[in-house]
Amino acid sequence: MSAPQAKPAGDGAAARRGRLWVIAAPSGAGKTSLVRALLEREPSLRFSISYTTRPKRSSEVDGRDYFFVAEAEFLAMVGREAFLEHARVFDNWYGTGREHVEGLLAGGHSVVLEIDWQGARQVRERAPESRSIFILPPSVAELERRLRGRKTDSEAVILRRLKDALGDMAHWPEFDYVVVNDDFGAALERLAVVVAGAGEDARTDTPGVQAAAAAIVAGRP
Repeated sequence: MSAPQAKPAGDGAAARRGRLWVIAAPSGAGKTSLVRALLEREPSLRFSISYTTRPKRSSEVDGRDYFFVAEAEFLAMVGREAFLEHARVFDNWYGTGREHVEGLLAGGHSVVLEIDWQGARQVRERAPESRSIFILPPSVAELERRLRGRKTDSEAVILRRLKDALGDMAHWPEFDYVVVNDDFGAALERLAVVVAGAGEDARTDTPGVQAAAAAIVAGRP
């Protein structure tokens, strides 16, 4: 059965509150490429700009790439619960500003957060009205092929990334929807359908999705 065509995400945007969408995936599943394509396809969607204590690179613009803040300011924001989620990555802090996201939602725009499963868990606790999508590769073998295809990492790094990805994949049941990125165009269409509110067949609690996701994570054909 073919998937229903996605309706434009911005229909009636000025008259209603937007929805917060959390999208997570293991490394190599194609999440970033899918999110970028989704945002190009649906101009009314907004991508949440994160706060960070990382130094700004010469090519970056404050308020476009990140909101760059000093560590003391970031930690003060943590203290007043200004983040929907936050984490320390290596030596820098990253977080999703509650006020920034709320302003976009109140303006009628649905917002996409591209984060990991740990961040998604924090968002669900602090914004239970949000909806979450987990992107899976079609198989573990394909995931490894994609990781190796980058040709930028050593064998040790590839094996570590694969191990981490397999651990991440085990968290798919925590999400509301699952989209398998087997074919990029088809996966993008399924993702757009879910965000448009018509993705019932992609819900995690449906038997077909549960069986397919479990087989992928277990490495079964």
